[in-house]
Order: sequence, then C-alpha cells, then structure tokens
Amino acid sequence: MTITKDTIYEILDQVCDPEIPVLTVRDLGVIRDVIIHHEYEQIEVIITPTYSGCPAMNTIEINIKAALQEAGFNAVKVTTILSPPWTTDWLTENGRRKLKEYGIAPPQEKSFDKNALFAEEKNIECPHCGSTNTRMVSQFGSTACKAMYQCKDCLEPFDYFKCH
Repeated sequence: MTITKDTIYEILDQVCDPEIPVLTVRDLGVIRDVIIHHEYEQIEVIITPTYSGCPAMNTIEINIKAALQEAGFNAVKVTTILSPPWTTDWLTENGRRKLKEYGIAPPQEKSFDKNALFAEEKNIECPHCGSTNTRMVSQFGSTACKAMYQCKDCLEPFDYFKCH
C-alpha cells in the first residue's frame, strides 16, 4: 500500500479536540504538516498548540498516535512546534461553522483600545439568536482560549473563541 499525506489527513480528520469535541484537530488548525519518512516507515505529524501552555495538547498527541496506530501505522511521531505561533486564522471555515452550531461564537477581528488592559472584540454575534447586541462578561471563559459573553437580546450566555 502506498502511503500518502491525503491518507494520513483522512485519519486525522477523525481526531477531535478534547476541549471542543465538535472540532477536529484539522478544523482547529493545529496540524501543521505530515511527513512520511519512508526509509524508517514512520509517520511524523507536526502540531502547533493554540496556546503554549494548552493542557489539551498532551491528549491531542496521544489521540493522534492512537488513531494512526489503529489504522496500522505503528511508527508514529508527533512533533510540537511553537513557531510560527498558532493563530485563529488557521481555523477552517468548517471549524468556524461547527463552533457556531455548538453555541460558541467563532473569532472575529479585534478592535484595539491602547488604554485597555485587554483588547475587547466588538459586535460579537450571539450563536443562539444572531444578535450583535452582546457584552463581555469575563475575559476568561471555560478555557484559556475563550471569553464569556452574554447576549442582551436573548439573555443567553455564551463562550467566544478569542482571536489571537
């Protein structure tokens, strides 16, 4: 059997993010590359964490190895790189759609206020009703990559996947 990157990517499309299980690691954009080392019969998957201290990365690495080993690839190496740093620009359009359907507002561009401690994103769309009449409740949400917002129209709280 000829091993191709497409074959490996199809397998990786089944590996979900442990913190947001509706997203695959490819939707999230943490898979940077796949290298097939034919001479060693080894698959190397290059990943970049969403945050340098992201607690889910160890689980993601284990799940990547397990998925590839279940598919018959015994020699699997996962390499973490920090440069370039992960950005929300790497989220796929499919991933953004899945976030919204799951009730998490996908990232949008920041509006910076030089005098503010944190940059607050403006006009965040409520994933429940679509209103942009929302307010930040907390810069810190259920995970480090999210902030907590509330819709002023439907009154529902929701996570917002922060830009970076």
